[in-house]
Amino acid sequence: MERYALEVYMEKLQGEKLMLYHNCTRETGLKVIGNVAYDSNKTTPNTLFVCKGAGFKEVYLDAAAQSGAVAYISEKDYHRELPCIIVNDVKKALALVAEIYYNYPAMKLKLIGITGTKGKSTTAYYVKYILDELLREQDKPETGIISSINTYDGVTYEESHLTTPESLELQMHFNNAVNSGLQYMVMETSSQALKYGRVHGIEYDIGVFLNISEDHISPIEHSDMEDYFSAKLAIFGNCKTACVNMESERFPEVMEAARAAGKVLTFGINEAADIYGYNLRKQGFNTHFQVRCDRFDREFVLTMPGLFNVENALAAIAVAYTLRIPERHIYTGLRKARSGGRMEIFANRSRDRIVIVDYAHNRLSFSKLYETVREEFPGMKIYTVFGCPGGKAYLRRKDLGLLAGLNSERVFLTAEDPGMEDVRVISEDIAQYVRQNNENCELIDDREEAVKEAILTSEPGTIILITGKGAETRQKYGKEYIPVPSDVELTIKYLAKLENHEND
Repeated sequence: MERYALEVYMEKLQGEKLMLYHNCTRETGLKVIGNVAYDSNKTTPNTLFVCKGAGFKEVYLDAAAQSGAVAYISEKDYHRELPCIIVNDVKKALALVAEIYYNYPAMKLKLIGITGTKGKSTTAYYVKYILDELLREQDKPETGIISSINTYDGVTYEESHLTTPESLELQMHFNNAVNSGLQYMVMETSSQALKYGRVHGIEYDIGVFLNISEDHISPIEHSDMEDYFSAKLAIFGNCKTACVNMESERFPEVMEAARAAGKVLTFGINEAADIYGYNLRKQGFNTHFQVRCDRFDREFVLTMPGLFNVENALAAIAVAYTLRIPERHIYTGLRKARSGGRMEIFANRSRDRIVIVDYAHNRLSFSKLYETVREEFPGMKIYTVFGCPGGKAYLRRKDLGLLAGLNSERVFLTAEDPGMEDVRVISEDIAQYVRQNNENCELIDDREEAVKEAILTSEPGTIILITGKGAETRQKYGKEYIPVPSDVELTIKYLAKLENHEND
């Protein structure tokens, strides 16, 4: 991989009006950068070190200097002997520096970015399955994906911590994809990534806007709904083609912002949409629907439950339409599509206990989940097992508590990435809202114990919703991610125990 002198990085920062000043000599500017890091533990000789993060400490800079850093980028001059480059936005600076270090790999990929409050992961997997059908026929490597579920870049396949990685890791994944011969990369793009510059400088071939609903409002995320909304809309300034859901709240404002893209394509169950979905109907757990556009008018089938997934499928069809993917691959890809931990249905042999594992974690996704359950399983009692993450999105505690209390016979509150907060404190915060509609609310700190209690104490005719974690196999406690069984694994384990108990 070609390496560049420090002066190349400085020229880019200057050109983007990010650099305020520097004290690098001509000799320093000619040094070839062999590494970029914002973690002092990953600093090696010839590193360009970036001082970022709310928890940054000067000792990290000292450690980087001792490890051989050439210079540092920061919003503050720490007055060290190490040369400095002072910028007005260190997060955007890191994004640009990462692009240069990895030699602009995103430009060598077909890049699809997906944003929205709900449905990003499912839509990303729909797109991946469709593209993989085409690539399989062409005997080419499968599609790369960066999602809140996992990441695949041709080299790495791993469970994700962030919906959208930090910019340095993001460019590394793009570089791995290019070196592995991948042609397409589909990625969820969070409001945090858009607001804080993780995707700064990246141009998407296609940007997808699914929907908007209040979420991620907290001191460390978005100050209010307008801040959240404007962050989501920022995707349109970075894409060649915008695909927009006509059913989204605030559609006129979304459409106005979408005009920043070179081309706009609409989708939805509105007859005016470019990709128009109609005649939605259930056949068992499958969903059948028609799609009309200027190239075809035909039926498609989804095997993932939930009529709400039709909107996600229409988004994926809009992407495929833009990329001119043959409709046979669209049909087969959608029919095969699975997304681990999204509307996964399990049952005991007699099917009088049903468990749904789903990633639903905000007001919009909870509402859609309860709506789907009442349509699919009328008359069944509903138990809900969930929690809320620590240190962010505080409004979820009220929203989800009220919805769970209103829609459930029993509620089990438990751990869901509590981070630096105490699980019991989070659960008690949620419980006050659950109990406004339902006093039958239990607080069980250990997630496995909560799932166990919900399944083993359920009565015939019960559906148990286990939400928020899906197929994830780690819980965040403090600053660490601790390995744990996934909700899918726990469901299989305790449904088997229920079966054995009933057969005794």
